[in-house]
Amino acid sequence: MDTEHTDVEGRALDAYSRVVTGVAAALLPSVAALGVRTARGAGAGSAVTFTDDGFLITNAHVVAGATGGTATFADGTETRFEVAGADALSDLAVVRVHHPSAPAAPLGDADGLRIGQLVVAVGNPMGLAGSVTAGVVSGLGRSLPARDGRRVRIIDDVIQTDAALNPGNSGGALADATGTVVGVNTAVAGYGLGLAVPINRTTRHILGELVASGRVRRAWLGVAGLPVPLPPPLADRLGQKLGLRVVEVVPTSPAGLAGIYLGDILLTAGGTPVQTVQALQRLMLGPAIGKNLPITVLRRNALVDVITIPTELE
Repeated sequence: MDTEHTDVEGRALDAYSRVVTGVAAALLPSVAALGVRTARGAGAGSAVTFTDDGFLITNAHVVAGATGGTATFADGTETRFEVAGADALSDLAVVRVHHPSAPAAPLGDADGLRIGQLVVAVGNPMGLAGSVTAGVVSGLGRSLPARDGRRVRIIDDVIQTDAALNPGNSGGALADATGTVVGVNTAVAGYGLGLAVPINRTTRHILGELVASGRVRRAWLGVAGLPVPLPPPLADRLGQKLGLRVVEVVPTSPAGLAGIYLGDILLTAGGTPVQTVQALQRLMLGPAIGKNLPITVLRRNALVDVITIPTELE
């Protein structure tokens, strides 16, 4: 028997177990099971405390159609919650409990995640409160469509994990090995495949707006585009391979008034390279409303600069 190999394997397993148990111990007190009742019936999900005064983050679809419900914590504490704000286009919502006692979980930055990195999911699947599963980051940069009425938006940079997720996990925490929350579990895409909305600069802004005003203000340009490869000499010069070819411009929209035309290729917006629809969407948040947004386009092999002024999306 290869005792040396067995010892190494045992030490590795011990290290893995220590990480998972440490994350569980740190986060379980901060995670609540949500009971929601709407006109369509009863629902359930999870939520994660992220402030000391009782605000919890969850998924918008968990609390859709509800104004409140019941939150139950790992220590057995049960309290009412109210929906402070929800944003269907990011599938994020904020609820507030009436008697805050749970510690705030630290929020991290998913932009630093790597494929293969250990992650731990904490939530309440299938009504089983305080459940913990572990796995790895199995994919990054995934996209997930979100709908709010007739409006559809792509949630970008979604985290894919093989940590077991089941109904009721939605709104729960996806944490790294330090116990820092890097994602909000949002969907079970299939066997061995779970998805989580990342915690990053964009989602932090969304959470801030939901706490402050209960809604997320978004900017609107009135333009639709598709990624296209740039001519190699230009791609080398700019250091970017793709741009967005304009396939629709809404009449009298900010893009139309600024002089953006069908067939133009958007290269940069506000000095930021625009290679995907998601890259442009990231810029279309509240701070952009009513402010000058310079855009560089490729038009008939010439670079053209225009100034747009995004308006608020109603």
